[in-house]
Amino acid sequence: MNFDLQARLTRRDFLSASLLTGGLWLIGAERLMLPRALLGVLQDPFAGGKRLGNVDFIGESRVPVPMETPLGSELDGRVFTDLAAITPENAVVSTEKFYVRTRASKLLDLSKPWRIQLPGSGNSSSLTIPELMRMSEPQGLHLMECAGNTREGHFGLLSVADWSGVPLEKLASRIEPKEKGGRVLVSGFDTYSSVSRTSIPGASWVFTWDELIAARAFLATKMNGQLLTPDHGAPVRLVIPGWYGCTCIKWTNEISLVNGDVEATSQMQEYAQRTHQQGTPRLAREFDPAVIDPAAMPIRVEKWQVNGGIKYRIAGISWGGPERAKALAIQFNPEENFVPVDRILPVKTDSWSFWTHAWNPPQPGTYVIRLRVTAPQVRTRRLDMGFYARAVRIDEV
Repeated sequence: MNFDLQARLTRRDFLSASLLTGGLWLIGAERLMLPRALLGVLQDPFAGGKRLGNVDFIGESRVPVPMETPLGSELDGRVFTDLAAITPENAVVSTEKFYVRTRASKLLDLSKPWRIQLPGSGNSSSLTIPELMRMSEPQGLHLMECAGNTREGHFGLLSVADWSGVPLEKLASRIEPKEKGGRVLVSGFDTYSSVSRTSIPGASWVFTWDELIAARAFLATKMNGQLLTPDHGAPVRLVIPGWYGCTCIKWTNEISLVNGDVEATSQMQEYAQRTHQQGTPRLAREFDPAVIDPAAMPIRVEKWQVNGGIKYRIAGISWGGPERAKALAIQFNPEENFVPVDRILPVKTDSWSFWTHAWNPPQPGTYVIRLRVTAPQVRTRRLDMGFYARAVRIDEV
């Protein structure tokens, strides 16, 4: 995985200077009793302007990647979400545009009754879909990101949906480990008609019970008010809010209890590097929780004409961590300092939040836009390595 965008651009592309000018956000202006119309202009540097379009990001893919279009099949199947279309007013991604890392197996037969095998024996040793539907309740907005999300797909393996399902805590009497050190293995349908070129079979992950409860994990039955589609794990999938999508097992068909010395599953081993493990641990208990660190990136660079001149507005998102980042800084040139982002919109759900920043590039050229979280003692591994840095070429200033 290539985490260094700068290595993909020539040194000549980086200009020696980048003047960052944030938007004029008047502090305490309301107290001056200025007319509302004038106050709006002072607070918004784009007021009265005309948006001319977006500036494309560069250096992200050797070949064009179709966005929001199903590609390939089974383990090689993908759908990439077009993040440039996301706005605060339309923060939820429709089901057909929600990212897909693995499409449904051609051998998946949803015409037969589906059961989730549970520990134990007797009538309580399985869950049927009608039973899950009766227990299902709204779970709210939750973000999901593939651990293999990269710029080659324009970071499109990242989406937010409105979910419904059954919290695992409701099933504690049937699946909670009784032995100290016991763990929970969640598995899904995992048989395919063809051999993959990009992945290996292995739809399973091992958790501690405390991890599942702390993350408010649930068995999802609906997304965006509708039943799950086959590509999104129908009839039921696991969702672990705040964890990478590789842990959110699709086509869930078994929940079992395993001992503390169980080996890591093939899926855990495949995604060890991408979930920031130390090497590839052999045992499941040696794996750190596959949580998403706080992160941020630009999703659009808007070109505006304002008062006869050209201005640019950077629109972006932040996500990850127990709380969205409340303080961000932005950089437009590797040699320049980070400066505070102009505006961050608050969010109260496990979703993404939105931010904007006014920018006046000093001259035409190529710029690398990079974000960082300014709160102290916050782990931001991908931001630290420049993972979500994105480049644009500005032709007019």
